[in-house]
Amino acid sequence: MSGEGALVSANSPEDEAIRVVLRRLARPHSSGGEVVERAALLAEGARFPEIMIWITEHAGIPEASVAAAPRHGLHGSRTGGGGAVAAKPLRYVLPAGSLA
Repeated sequence: MSGEGALVSANSPEDEAIRVVLRRLARPHSSGGEVVERAALLAEGARFPEIMIWITEHAGIPEASVAAAPRHGLHGSRTGGGGAVAAKPLRYVLPAGSLA
């Protein structure tokens, strides 16, 4: 990839290399698409940023997750402490056919 945030042209060697990685990591999702774990993407190391760009460019979305617990325990909001801690998505869902 030539630069961060740059588009990977379809059918380019970079595009196909990312598809190969995602085909290996992805599992079927109930939506009919594919789902891939964020931890598995992180394990790809230095390629993580370009894979995340590819997912975004191909209509991949973070899977809806359960809201994070409030800071300072269950009753943290009562003690004047801040609200919930923002959590990173655990999985990303790709639409059907995006890895074909």
